[in-house]
Formats: sequence, C-alpha cells, structure tokens
Amino acid sequence: MKELVIKYKSVIKFILTFLLVYISLSVVYKFYLDASKDSLYYPDYITNLVAVQSADLIDTMGYHVQVVPHPDEPSMKLIINNVYLARIVEGCNSISVIILFVSFILAFSGKPKPTFLFILSGSVIIYVVNLVRIAVLSIGIYHYPEKSEILHTVVFPGIIYGIVFLLWIVWVNRFSSMIKKNE
Repeated sequence: MKELVIKYKSVIKFILTFLLVYISLSVVYKFYLDASKDSLYYPDYITNLVAVQSADLIDTMGYHVQVVPHPDEPSMKLIINNVYLARIVEGCNSISVIILFVSFILAFSGKPKPTFLFILSGSVIIYVVNLVRIAVLSIGIYHYPEKSEILHTVVFPGIIYGIVFLLWIVWVNRFSSMIKKNE
C-alpha cells in the first residue's frame, strides 16, 4: 500500500487539493448566496450584475432589452423587444464554473505569481465569455425560438465548458510545475 501511495503521490495530491479547494469555495459561495437573500440586488449581486451587463451587451447590438426581477422565483427576466425570452438564474452567473476552474488550477499549481495571474485572467475570460454567451443565446432564442432547447442545453454550455477546458490545457502545458517535475 505504501508503494502505491508513493507511486501516485502527485495524483493523490491533485485530487485532495482539488476537492478541498472546490468544497471550500462552494461553501463560501453558498454562504454568499444565503447572505444575499435580503440584499438590495435581486436575486444576488453577481446574478443581477450579469443580467444587467448581458442586457447592456444585447442593447449594443440594436435590440430593445429589459431585465426585471422575476415575481415568482429568484431570477431576472430577460425581455427583448417586449418578448419575454429567458430567466437569468444564479447558475447563469458563471461563478460555479469559475470555482471549478480555480480548483483545477490550484490543484495543478505552479509558482504563486503566475498561478494568481492565471486564475485572475482566466476568471475574467470565463466571466466575459459567459456574458457574450448569454447575449448570443438570448438573441438566438429571439430569432429561432424553436431551437431554444438545443441552444440552451447543448451549444452554449459547450461554449463555456470548452473555454474552461482550453484554459486548463494552456495552464497544464505552459505554467504548471507538476508537469515539469514529472518530466
């Protein structure tokens, strides 16, 4: 057993670090969501900000857009040209995806400064891609409502997770010290 632990030490370290960071950040995020219930921003500050920024992006493309609090659930209603198209819920704000991204980067950590800068820049990239994704998805649903299911469940999750995967590949191949140690 000891030989297996020694042989797979880096794999065990990766898994434990990933789980520890992921669970810790998820718990902190859950506390944030619970604390946001009585917030000035509905349903929470980040989801509200994503809804407003997505609407601003759609507006720059020439559409009349509104985001208003949903009266029956914790979400923001997205309305384009007076047509209610979608709800922006907490899961649309990219924070859960960023937590997954950060957990992987820290589990495959490199030097502190590049790690911090990659986490910061990668998180910004994920956040911005998510805004563009919401805007394009909304416009796509506006013009092609019959395609809304495939756009929402296949195409656009593929975009956000594809970006995360590409960032992970860049990190592992360019910056991670774990690969360099094992070569």
